[in-house]
Amino acid sequence: MLAKRIIPCLDIKNGRTVKGINFEGLRDAGDPVELARRYSDEGADELIFLDITATNEKRKTLVKLVRQISQHISIPFTVGGGIKSVDEIGDLLYAGADKVSLNSSIVANPKLITDAADRFGSQCVVAAIDARRTGYSWNVYTKAGTFDTGLDAIAWAKKTTEHGAGEILLTSMDKDGTKSGFDHELLRKIAATVSVPLIASGGAGTIQHCIEAVTLGHADAVLAASIFHFKEIEITDLKSAMHYAGIPVRLLENI
Repeated sequence: MLAKRIIPCLDIKNGRTVKGINFEGLRDAGDPVELARRYSDEGADELIFLDITATNEKRKTLVKLVRQISQHISIPFTVGGGIKSVDEIGDLLYAGADKVSLNSSIVANPKLITDAADRFGSQCVVAAIDARRTGYSWNVYTKAGTFDTGLDAIAWAKKTTEHGAGEILLTSMDKDGTKSGFDHELLRKIAATVSVPLIASGGAGTIQHCIEAVTLGHADAVLAASIFHFKEIEITDLKSAMHYAGIPVRLLENI
Protein backbone atom coordinates (compact mmCIF):
# COMPACT_ATOMS: atom_id res chain seq x y z
CA MET A 1 0.00 0.00 0.00
CA LEU A 2 1.26 3.45 -0.88
CA ALA A 3 2.06 5.80 1.99
CA LYS A 4 -0.77 8.13 2.94
CA ARG A 5 0.14 11.80 2.69
CA ILE A 6 -0.20 14.70 5.09
CA ILE A 7 -0.69 17.99 3.24
CA PRO A 8 -0.83 21.43 4.88
CA CYS A 9 -2.84 23.98 2.90
CA LEU A 10 -2.04 27.65 2.51
CA ASP A 11 -5.17 29.65 1.65
CA ILE A 12 -3.83 32.97 0.37
CA LYS A 13 -5.54 36.35 0.34
CA ASN A 14 -3.65 39.61 -0.30
CA GLY A 15 -0.34 37.75 0.02
CA ARG A 16 -1.12 36.37 3.50
CA THR A 17 -2.22 32.96 4.73
CA VAL A 18 -5.82 33.05 6.01
CA LYS A 19 -8.32 30.59 7.44
CA GLY A 20 -12.07 30.74 8.03
CA ILE A 21 -15.09 28.56 8.74
CA ASN A 22 -17.35 27.32 5.93
CA PHE A 23 -15.37 29.58 3.56
CA GLU A 24 -16.26 32.69 5.61
CA GLY A 25 -14.86 34.77 8.50
CA LEU A 26 -11.26 34.71 7.34
CA ARG A 27 -8.50 35.46 9.86
CA ASP A 28 -4.79 35.92 9.37
CA ALA A 29 -2.66 32.81 9.86
CA GLY A 30 0.82 34.05 8.98
CA ASP A 31 3.38 34.57 6.25
CA PRO A 32 3.01 31.90 3.53
CA VAL A 33 6.73 31.63 2.78
CA GLU A 34 7.62 31.05 6.43
CA LEU A 35 4.79 28.56 6.90
CA ALA A 36 5.81 26.69 3.76
CA ARG A 37 9.40 26.46 4.94
CA ARG A 38 8.27 25.22 8.35
CA TYR A 39 6.05 22.50 6.91
CA SER A 40 8.77 21.31 4.56
CA ASP A 41 11.19 21.05 7.48
CA GLU A 42 8.65 19.31 9.72
CA GLY A 43 8.06 16.43 7.32
CA ALA A 44 4.90 17.36 5.41
CA ASP A 45 4.58 15.20 2.31
CA GLU A 46 3.28 17.95 0.06
CA LEU A 47 2.04 21.51 0.21
CA ILE A 48 -1.01 23.10 -1.39
CA PHE A 49 -1.25 26.84 -2.12
CA LEU A 50 -4.70 28.21 -3.00
CA ASP A 51 -5.09 31.84 -4.02
CA ILE A 52 -8.68 31.90 -2.79
CA THR A 53 -9.74 35.28 -4.19
CA ALA A 54 -8.06 35.10 -7.60
CA THR A 55 -11.15 33.81 -9.44
CA ASN A 56 -13.61 36.28 -7.92
CA GLU A 57 -11.16 39.15 -8.43
CA LYS A 58 -10.65 38.01 -12.05
CA ARG A 59 -6.87 37.92 -11.84
CA LYS A 60 -4.11 35.38 -12.17
CA THR A 61 -2.59 33.41 -9.32
CA LEU A 62 0.34 35.15 -7.62
CA VAL A 63 3.24 33.76 -9.67
CA LYS A 64 5.86 35.75 -7.76
CA LEU A 65 4.74 34.26 -4.44
CA VAL A 66 4.71 30.79 -5.95
CA ARG A 67 8.32 31.29 -7.03
CA GLN A 68 9.32 32.50 -3.55
CA ILE A 69 7.73 29.54 -1.82
CA SER A 70 9.22 27.00 -4.21
CA GLN A 71 12.71 28.27 -3.41
CA HIS A 72 12.27 27.46 0.29
CA ILE A 73 10.80 23.96 0.21
CA SER A 74 11.89 20.50 -0.85
CA ILE A 75 8.48 18.82 -1.13
CA PRO A 76 5.92 18.67 -3.97
CA PHE A 77 3.89 21.85 -4.29
CA THR A 78 0.38 22.25 -5.76
CA VAL A 79 -0.95 25.68 -6.74
CA GLY A 80 -4.52 26.79 -7.46
CA GLY A 81 -6.66 29.87 -7.87
CA GLY A 82 -7.83 31.78 -10.94
CA ILE A 83 -6.09 29.50 -13.46
CA LYS A 84 -7.89 29.66 -16.79
CA SER A 85 -5.50 28.47 -19.51
CA VAL A 86 -2.80 25.97 -20.37
CA ASP A 87 -0.32 28.81 -20.73
CA GLU A 88 -1.02 29.98 -17.16
CA ILE A 89 -0.49 26.41 -15.96
CA GLY A 90 2.86 26.40 -17.74
CA ASP A 91 3.83 29.68 -16.06
CA LEU A 92 3.09 28.23 -12.61
CA LEU A 93 4.94 24.99 -13.27
CA TYR A 94 7.89 27.01 -14.55
CA ALA A 95 7.74 29.13 -11.37
CA GLY A 96 8.20 26.01 -9.24
CA ALA A 97 4.83 24.33 -8.83
CA ASP A 98 4.69 20.56 -9.34
CA LYS A 99 0.93 20.42 -9.89
CA VAL A 100 -1.98 22.80 -10.44
CA SER A 101 -5.38 22.70 -8.78
CA LEU A 102 -8.28 23.60 -11.07
CA ASN A 103 -11.84 24.31 -9.93
CA SER A 104 -14.04 27.06 -11.41
CA SER A 105 -12.25 27.05 -14.76
CA ILE A 106 -12.79 23.34 -15.43
CA VAL A 107 -16.48 23.52 -14.58
CA ALA A 108 -16.78 26.24 -17.22
CA ASN A 109 -14.47 24.40 -19.62
CA PRO A 110 -13.81 20.69 -18.86
CA LYS A 111 -11.58 20.51 -21.94
CA LEU A 112 -8.96 22.47 -19.99
CA ILE A 113 -8.32 19.30 -17.97
CA THR A 114 -7.65 17.33 -21.15
CA ASP A 115 -5.50 20.02 -22.71
CA ALA A 116 -3.42 20.38 -19.53
CA ALA A 117 -3.03 16.63 -19.11
CA ASP A 118 -1.99 16.24 -22.74
CA ARG A 119 0.69 18.92 -22.44
CA PHE A 120 2.03 18.36 -18.91
CA GLY A 121 0.76 14.91 -17.89
CA SER A 122 -2.20 13.89 -15.74
CA GLN A 123 0.04 13.82 -12.67
CA CYS A 124 0.19 17.64 -12.84
CA VAL A 125 -3.59 18.15 -12.90
CA VAL A 126 -5.60 18.17 -9.67
CA ALA A 127 -9.36 18.58 -9.92
CA ALA A 128 -10.48 20.62 -6.90
CA ILE A 129 -14.10 20.03 -5.90
CA ASP A 130 -15.85 22.18 -3.30
CA ALA A 131 -18.99 20.29 -2.31
CA ARG A 132 -21.97 21.15 -0.11
CA ARG A 133 -24.66 18.73 0.97
CA THR A 134 -28.11 19.22 -0.58
CA GLY A 135 -30.49 16.69 0.93
CA TYR A 136 -29.13 13.24 0.09
CA SER A 137 -26.53 14.46 -2.41
CA TRP A 138 -23.78 17.06 -2.72
CA ASN A 139 -23.57 19.95 -5.17
CA VAL A 140 -20.38 21.40 -6.65
CA TYR A 141 -19.67 25.04 -5.82
CA THR A 142 -17.26 27.36 -7.63
CA LYS A 143 -16.01 30.95 -7.32
CA ALA A 144 -14.57 30.36 -3.83
CA GLY A 145 -17.73 28.62 -2.69
CA THR A 146 -20.11 31.40 -3.70
CA PHE A 147 -21.81 29.80 -6.73
CA ASP A 148 -23.89 26.61 -6.78
CA THR A 149 -23.30 24.97 -10.14
CA GLY A 150 -26.07 22.41 -9.65
CA LEU A 151 -23.59 19.66 -10.60
CA ASP A 152 -23.62 16.46 -8.57
CA ALA A 153 -20.24 16.19 -6.85
CA ILE A 154 -19.85 12.44 -7.31
CA ALA A 155 -20.73 12.50 -10.99
CA TRP A 156 -18.46 15.52 -11.51
CA ALA A 157 -15.54 13.78 -9.79
CA LYS A 158 -15.86 10.87 -12.20
CA LYS A 159 -16.09 13.21 -15.18
CA THR A 160 -12.91 15.09 -14.21
CA THR A 161 -10.93 11.85 -14.19
CA GLU A 162 -12.40 10.84 -17.55
CA HIS A 163 -11.08 14.14 -18.91
CA GLY A 164 -7.60 13.39 -17.52
CA ALA A 165 -7.35 14.68 -13.95
CA GLY A 166 -4.71 12.72 -12.06
CA GLU A 167 -5.92 13.54 -8.55
CA ILE A 168 -8.96 14.96 -6.75
CA LEU A 169 -8.89 17.52 -3.95
CA LEU A 170 -12.28 17.18 -2.26
CA THR A 171 -13.37 19.87 0.19
CA SER A 172 -16.54 19.51 2.23
CA MET A 173 -17.86 23.04 2.56
CA ASP A 174 -20.12 21.92 5.40
CA LYS A 175 -17.10 20.73 7.37
CA ASP A 176 -14.55 23.36 6.35
CA GLY A 177 -12.96 25.04 9.39
CA THR A 178 -15.38 23.39 11.84
CA LYS A 179 -12.80 20.93 13.26
CA SER A 180 -15.65 18.42 13.59
CA GLY A 181 -14.18 15.67 11.41
CA PHE A 182 -14.27 14.91 7.69
CA ASP A 183 -17.35 13.98 5.66
CA HIS A 184 -16.67 10.24 5.52
CA GLU A 185 -19.79 9.44 3.52
CA LEU A 186 -18.88 11.84 0.73
CA LEU A 187 -15.27 10.68 0.74
CA ARG A 188 -16.26 7.01 0.51
CA LYS A 189 -18.68 7.63 -2.35
CA ILE A 190 -16.10 9.46 -4.42
CA ALA A 191 -13.28 7.04 -3.53
CA ALA A 192 -15.49 4.21 -4.81
CA THR A 193 -16.22 6.11 -8.04
CA VAL A 194 -12.74 7.17 -9.16
CA SER A 195 -9.41 5.40 -9.51
CA VAL A 196 -7.12 8.40 -8.92
CA PRO A 197 -5.76 9.54 -5.51
CA LEU A 198 -8.24 11.40 -3.32
CA ILE A 199 -7.26 14.22 -0.96
CA ALA A 200 -9.64 14.78 1.97
CA SER A 201 -10.19 18.42 2.94
CA GLY A 202 -12.53 20.14 5.38
CA GLY A 203 -13.05 19.24 9.02
CA ALA A 204 -9.67 18.30 10.52
CA GLY A 205 -9.66 19.05 14.23
CA THR A 206 -7.95 16.12 15.91
CA ILE A 207 -5.47 13.39 15.10
CA GLN A 208 -8.33 10.89 15.18
CA HIS A 209 -10.19 12.86 12.52
CA CYS A 210 -7.21 12.51 10.20
CA ILE A 211 -6.92 8.79 10.89
CA GLU A 212 -10.63 8.35 10.16
CA ALA A 213 -10.36 10.23 6.86
CA VAL A 214 -8.18 7.32 5.72
CA THR A 215 -9.77 4.37 7.54
CA LEU A 216 -13.42 5.40 7.17
CA GLY A 217 -13.30 7.83 4.25
CA HIS A 218 -10.76 5.84 2.20
CA ALA A 219 -8.77 8.98 1.39
CA ASP A 220 -5.23 8.74 0.05
CA ALA A 221 -4.13 12.02 1.63
CA VAL A 222 -5.30 14.31 4.40
CA LEU A 223 -5.24 18.08 4.00
CA ALA A 224 -5.46 20.48 6.94
CA ALA A 225 -4.82 24.14 7.61
CA SER A 226 -5.55 25.79 10.94
CA ILE A 227 -4.53 22.82 13.12
CA PHE A 228 -1.06 23.12 11.59
CA HIS A 229 -0.91 26.91 11.21
CA PHE A 230 -1.66 27.50 14.89
CA LYS A 231 0.35 24.46 16.08
CA GLU A 232 -2.62 22.66 17.56
CA ILE A 233 -1.22 19.44 16.08
CA GLU A 234 2.38 18.78 15.06
CA ILE A 235 2.90 16.95 11.78
CA THR A 236 5.36 14.55 13.42
CA ASP A 237 2.83 13.65 16.12
CA LEU A 238 0.11 13.09 13.53
CA LYS A 239 2.32 10.84 11.45
CA SER A 240 3.42 8.84 14.50
CA ALA A 241 -0.22 8.28 15.50
CA MET A 242 -1.15 7.22 11.97
CA HIS A 243 1.82 4.84 11.89
CA TYR A 244 0.76 3.22 15.17
CA ALA A 245 -2.78 2.95 13.82
CA GLY A 246 -1.41 0.79 11.02
CA ILE A 247 -1.54 3.44 8.32
CA PRO A 248 1.55 3.60 6.11
CA VAL A 249 3.16 7.05 6.27
CA ARG A 250 6.53 8.57 5.43
CA LEU A 251 8.17 9.19 8.80
CA LEU A 252 10.61 12.07 9.20
CA GLU A 253 13.51 9.89 10.29
CA ASN A 254 13.26 7.97 7.02
CA ILE A 255 13.67 11.05 4.81
